[in-house]
Amino acid sequence: MPLSIKAVVIDLDGTLLDTAEDLADAAEAMLADLGLPAVPLAEIKTYIGNGVSRLVKRALTRDLSAEPDAELFRRALASFERHYGEHVSRKSRPFPGVVEGLQAFKASGVHLACITNKAARFTHPLLKDTGLFDYFELILSGDSLPEKKPSPLPLLHACRVFGCAPAELLLIGDSLNDTQAARAAGCPVFCVPYGYNRGRPVEELDLDAVVPSLVAALPLIELKAESLADTAEPAVDARPG
Repeated sequence: MPLSIKAVVIDLDGTLLDTAEDLADAAEAMLADLGLPAVPLAEIKTYIGNGVSRLVKRALTRDLSAEPDAELFRRALASFERHYGEHVSRKSRPFPGVVEGLQAFKASGVHLACITNKAARFTHPLLKDTGLFDYFELILSGDSLPEKKPSPLPLLHACRVFGCAPAELLLIGDSLNDTQAARAAGCPVFCVPYGYNRGRPVEELDLDAVVPSLVAALPLIELKAESLADTAEPAVDARPG
């Protein structure tokens, strides 16, 4: 420390935004459609982080890795996506320190991206509705590329877009998915302690630092600003309309 960084990539659910209540509301409505009992919010929080499909499977089975009946899952996923799409940002809000941190990163001129496992049809409205969309040069959703976190592919794509080495790209996240993706890509990774790490403390993860907020990450890095126009590879979902 401090790390020499040209780009900062930030996770969405549990890092930028507290989305648990909107996800829980959609899960509750889905389970009601199927005639199944609701799952408490505290439990839903432990299911977040691997995309909507896995969240739905966990809500159906009350297990992190079990597979539900295929037909039940098909009906449940359609129901969840309908309900969540109707109210993707009704209760979701930035965590404390997020806006201040994004403002500081943006002012520094460092490249800034959001990489999430959430589908683009939910990611873009959610970032726009909460006022965070315009901070990012690049937005990669769970369906932007052939693979998503914990695959290193999204991080390596961001490195190519920003023209930086993996060691110069910092991922800030909240979960095992983030640390696994960062380590596989060769990127440094910080985690916030307030997110959705399956109910486990982030201190147990393989990471470089635990930071209480995005603002708290700034003293631990040296930012190297350069223009996105100087990089060669086109972005995926960069500045989508």
